[in-house]
Amino acid sequence: KKHLKFKKKALPANHPELAASHNNIAIIYCSVGEYSKALSSHEKALEIQQKTLPSNHPDLATSYSNIGNMYNNIEEYSKALPFQEKALEIRQQTLPSNHPSLATSYNNIASIYGKIREYSKALSFHEKALEIRQKTLPTNHPSLATSYNNIGVLYNNLGEYSKALSFCEKALEIRQKTLPSDHPDLATSYNNIGNVYNSMGEYSKALSFYEKDLEIKQKTLPSNHPDLATSYSDIANLYYNTKDYSKALSYLEHALGISQRALPPTHPDIKNVKKGIEIVKEAMKKNSS
Repeated sequence: KKHLKFKKKALPANHPELAASHNNIAIIYCSVGEYSKALSSHEKALEIQQKTLPSNHPDLATSYSNIGNMYNNIEEYSKALPFQEKALEIRQQTLPSNHPSLATSYNNIASIYGKIREYSKALSFHEKALEIRQKTLPTNHPSLATSYNNIGVLYNNLGEYSKALSFCEKALEIRQKTLPSDHPDLATSYNNIGNVYNSMGEYSKALSFYEKDLEIKQKTLPSNHPDLATSYSDIANLYYNTKDYSKALSYLEHALGISQRALPPTHPDIKNVKKGIEIVKEAMKKNSS
């Protein structure tokens, strides 16, 4: 910030270097989860760039994309989408059709559609991103794994489980070859495959993948990290599906303890876990009567 104050004195108000400084500050805010402050810094950068750059300049596309990502992070999806679409429009006008930044744009738009449950639209954008990545990247590149993973998750949401499994397994294969055995992306892959098997009713397979996911997270995350709560909730859900209610309850209580330590009291995750606990207790009552 001191650095920025110095630059403000030394440079005219619309100087491109000031835009770069605002963007750098935004990156720092984003890295500590201060998304609203990051958004405000990205907006200051955009304001300077809109005054000083041609309307299809690649830096403008980056700024639109950054702002879209911040709105995505704070769950304002209807605001996020038009910014990502502006970024895509510039990139389509100015870049070759298989440029990696286009793949990033398709990916960002797909992510928003996924969050608002427009799964077929999300799928079509993820497929465009994958097409570029398959043409331009080596076969075991992490971005390819990300694309396979995203498409697998969408097929699971659409109820197309065999396709979901096939894409999630492709992602896992790349990650197992290229990442250390306790890498968080591997945990994500194990969790996603667990979700597909859980959806298919193949509970023992699902459990073994969920346990691999949990094992990595227990090794690598602080004990009150919200991602741990998610893993406990997934295993609880599986035990609920197999009518093992006492185990389901025990895992949900773990999840609740972590969520209450890690999240603000009004966070929807806490409400969801509490609701899950009520449902399990209700099932236990019915079972014992």
